[in-house]
Amino acid sequence: MIDLGAKQTPLEDEMGLRFLVVEGNVRAPRERHRDTFGKTYSESYGSVLQSIEHDAIYDIAFPADEGANLPDAAGLQSYDGVFCTGSALNAYHATPEILRQVDLMRAVFKSRTPVFGSCWGLQMGALAAGGDVQANPLGREVGFARRLTKTEAGLKHPLLEGRPESWDAPAIHLDLVSTLPADVTILAKNSVTAVQAAEIRYEGGVFWGVQYHPEFSLVELSVILDRYKPTLLAEGFLKTDEDHAAYVAELRAMGEDPSRHDLAWKHGVDAEILDPHLRLTEIRNFIAHYVKPTKSARGRS
Repeated sequence: MIDLGAKQTPLEDEMGLRFLVVEGNVRAPRERHRDTFGKTYSESYGSVLQSIEHDAIYDIAFPADEGANLPDAAGLQSYDGVFCTGSALNAYHATPEILRQVDLMRAVFKSRTPVFGSCWGLQMGALAAGGDVQANPLGREVGFARRLTKTEAGLKHPLLEGRPESWDAPAIHLDLVSTLPADVTILAKNSVTAVQAAEIRYEGGVFWGVQYHPEFSLVELSVILDRYKPTLLAEGFLKTDEDHAAYVAELRAMGEDPSRHDLAWKHGVDAEILDPHLRLTEIRNFIAHYVKPTKSARGRS
């Protein structure tokens, strides 16, 4: 990780891709995740990117923070790709913390820098391009987004290349894209959420995003769901403290030992989640099919 605003040498630009990770959270949730997982959401996301591109470097931006040091148009164009994390915020509240993120996303679109969003990131892409976000009337999707399926457009789109006809992915969200932007292509859906993956075009820029969290390992997911105990119990996902403790422990056990076929069978989890290479399919595809060709076209390859 490199501090935002640090200057890169020409040699560094030649050696690897340069990414910007935009953290969607305010300070308290960031620090809580670091306290329980060892990294903030954005630091974890950056580590995932480096697991895919070992010589990549990344900066982190905190647009939810008042007075945050955010890149201008020229600064955004200096990145090969932008990644937007999830967030504990609700986009329909339209607070300054959220409006700053929408403004930054609009600037990313205008910079024409490749941009990918997970969960909240997809919602920010939709809002910035003129769509809307509301709470899902069907309720929360938590733990895993089940039976994701490609739309006709998704069958041919490089974002989902390599995904089977139906797959599951880590997910935690109550909100969804409720009104589509003017220029959007829905790539995947399921019975809970009509927009599970999409391409959005706006102001000359192109956004790829998903409503789920391919970046979450089962260990990270277990840490998050451990903190979600009050919500999971109140909303009836789990009945008792003991149920919750067992669920979290078993998710973590699968994450630490993917050969636990007993637990994989019990929780209906297959290789699309257990195998990191498969779980990260959308992020790998974004880098391979969008970031690298765009870098080449910009003359930075």
